[in-house]
Amino acid sequence: MDFTGLVPFNNRRRLPARASTLSPFERMHEEMDRLFDDLLPQFSGIREPEFRGDLLASVDLSESDDALEVKADLPGLEEKDIDVALRGGLLLITGERKHESEEKKKNYYRSERSYGSFSRSIPLPCEVDHDRIEAEFKNGVLTVRMPKSREAREKQRKIEIKTS
Repeated sequence: MDFTGLVPFNNRRRLPARASTLSPFERMHEEMDRLFDDLLPQFSGIREPEFRGDLLASVDLSESDDALEVKADLPGLEEKDIDVALRGGLLLITGERKHESEEKKKNYYRSERSYGSFSRSIPLPCEVDHDRIEAEFKNGVLTVRMPKSREAREKQRKIEIKTS
């Protein structure tokens, strides 16, 4: 059974001659690969770990009675590659990664470069004291500690839970 007519996109492109030996699921898999290669050419053919999604910083936000703390995993970066700013009610973490490697052996020479930037905007759940914010970068982890403002601390109130 030929499923290529059921696919709503790319009906003009024909499958290669060897596709007749593939199962319908294998043909669908190849078509999906082609679709993603067409839509996202910048990722086509890239298989090395340092290029796959590592420009997206994983972030944890925690809150205590008196402060907010953000931890961002930024492996392979240095302090000079990172910028932290507070704008409105957002904590902005931006940076740029530059990776260059060169390998010379007797029979070959290999040189690779990759560049990319990232940006994370973290909405803060309360007002913080702008003058007492501290940031530390250690072992690839950025930690930003933001003490809550006096008004934010005073607005906190424990709510009693009643049982029936």
